[in-house]
Amino acid sequence: MREKIYNVVHIYNGNPLSTIYKYFMIVMIAISLLPLTTKTSNYLFEIIDIVCLVVFCIDYILRWLTADYKLKAKGVIPFIKMPFRLISLVDLLSILALVISVFDLFEDYGFTKALMVFRIVRILRYSENIRRITDILKKSKKPLTAVGSLAIGYIVISAIIVFNVEPETYNTFFDAIYWATVSLTTVGYGDIYPVSIAGRIVAMLSSFFGIAIVALPAGIVTAEYINSIKNKE
Repeated sequence: MREKIYNVVHIYNGNPLSTIYKYFMIVMIAISLLPLTTKTSNYLFEIIDIVCLVVFCIDYILRWLTADYKLKAKGVIPFIKMPFRLISLVDLLSILALVISVFDLFEDYGFTKALMVFRIVRILRYSENIRRITDILKKSKKPLTAVGSLAIGYIVISAIIVFNVEPETYNTFFDAIYWATVSLTTVGYGDIYPVSIAGRIVAMLSSFFGIAIVALPAGIVTAEYINSIKNKE
């Protein structure tokens, strides 16, 4: 029985029941997003939250009950590991958001709405392209981690330099970190920027190296994506 549930809930291989379940969950996730499109609440949205809460809880329980099939392991270990997987944590957070909404547990409306955004992430598990990209990111973990460490180091060093070169512009070190981050990503909002000659020189050098750092992850992911397509063919 549990194996049949696993094939329906976890496997999307053309099985009619699994296909129906997949699209049913996609529709439910899409419906659960409707309350996020408005700042007001009404009776219909409350019903939607209740129905989605019940469906998502059942889905989570079914996935947890078949954890040993999913993780290909025996004993209690897979059932312990399952809730700590990234996608399972996302599922839990989306359920928590619905619990907060249905039972009105918090007065902070903005916090509740922000937490509900995790409903959107749930739909990623049903996209083949997203799963392929996730696999690519896993395979590129080491080089991406190296680039991420390089980017963090760049941000911190740039922030320290500009914070000391131009202290009158950057009131706090966080302001310097913020400036270095938006410079790294080449966004450049223009709300904080150096005005002295020394500060501008630092900004030019920082932007020059920042472009190179930003380009690295794109090259790594693209190369792995091409390899993935070739292997599939």
